[in-house]
Order: sequence, then C-alpha cells, then structure tokens
Amino acid sequence: MTGPALSPAELLVCTTCRAANLPGAVPELNPDADRPGAVLARALGAALPEGIRVTAVECLSNCSRGCTVALRGPGRWTYVYGNLDPARDVATVIDGALRYRAAPDGLVPWRERPEHFRKNCIARIPPLPEAPSP
Repeated sequence: MTGPALSPAELLVCTTCRAANLPGAVPELNPDADRPGAVLARALGAALPEGIRVTAVECLSNCSRGCTVALRGPGRWTYVYGNLDPARDVATVIDGALRYRAAPDGLVPWRERPEHFRKNCIARIPPLPEAPSP
C-alpha cells in the first residue's frame, strides 16, 4: 500500500545574483566566475529527488539578499527565500523543498521549516485562484 501521491513542486533558482551577500565576497574581482545561483542550481539539479524540478531563472529581483530561490506548485502558496550560500545551504534547500512538496497547499508550518528558511523568507505569495467554469 502506498501513501497519497505528492503533487510536483518547482524550485526556481536565480542565476543572476552576485556573491555580495556572502562573507568576504568581492564579486567585481572575477566577473567571469560562476554566480552563486548557477552553482546552487547545478548542485540542486543533481541532488533533488523526483517530484521537485529545478528551473534556473535570470532574476528574482532580490539582488540585495541573493542568492535566492522560490518554491511553487499548482494550487500552492509560493515562497521566496534569500541569503543562501551555494557551498553551505544545498542540504537546507533540499530539506525545505521536500517539506514544501509534502504540503498540499505549500504551507509548511513555520516551526517545521529549516532554520534558514524561517529567518530568510522574502515573500509568501498566494496561489492563483482557479479559473471560473464557462
């Protein structure tokens, strides 16, 4: 016997953010270096389980608190999280994404979220209403 099917979730990762929020980072020294979000997107793409899709996006407009991700899914609240470090927070993002996927409406109780998600939530966006029947 199996449990209820989990609806898919999408993890958007901003690949535009510079490393300005990381301790000791000086992004202007090497403009050709991979941006933190690109590094994070690659690491997550190789590690996330089935049912969570990683999508690299050019900008989530959270530049002052980048590296930034957003979790969304059909009929779910969308959450935006920032101040991530691609070298330190891969497991945190995976944990948060798994909890999000398991919540049918996307509302993971605050105390059940990874600590970084509790302290670095940028926005919570309600789901789109269903289209009226013709």
